[in-house]
Amino acid sequence: MELKERLSKELGESLKAGEKIKVSTIRMILSEIKNAEIAKRGELDDDELLLVLAREAKRRKEAIEEFKKGDRQDLVDKETEELGIIETYLPEQLSRDELQAIISETIDEVGASSPGDLGKVMGSIMPKLKGRADGKLVNLMVRETLEKM
Repeated sequence: MELKERLSKELGESLKAGEKIKVSTIRMILSEIKNAEIAKRGELDDDELLLVLAREAKRRKEAIEEFKKGDRQDLVDKETEELGIIETYLPEQLSRDELQAIISETIDEVGASSPGDLGKVMGSIMPKLKGRADGKLVNLMVRETLEKM
């Protein structure tokens, strides 16, 4: 089932079940998808939909960190719940071991040999991952791997 159809179906189910946070989160996702379609002037394919979802997940993670700094546990809980809902629509995240294997393979492919090659490696690896790993984690792991060389 296409992701957009799944979201719409689950919105209806959540409305009937009275799940307020899930309803508002799915509505927000659908709104962001609509905005992206307006900007593109056409329908989004599944890869583009995943980018929208990944961007929303990243926003939640950043908000959680900021609310923790501000000692706002109520907002941390709300954002965490929304993040959990968003993550159900994202592909399964890679484990650190799987990610390390892809990083090592990509470093060999591009011929990277020093930390100065970070940009070259990141440019090659991110399209392979397509939302299956957090960019900050990938950057950190690539940087560590290159520094060990």
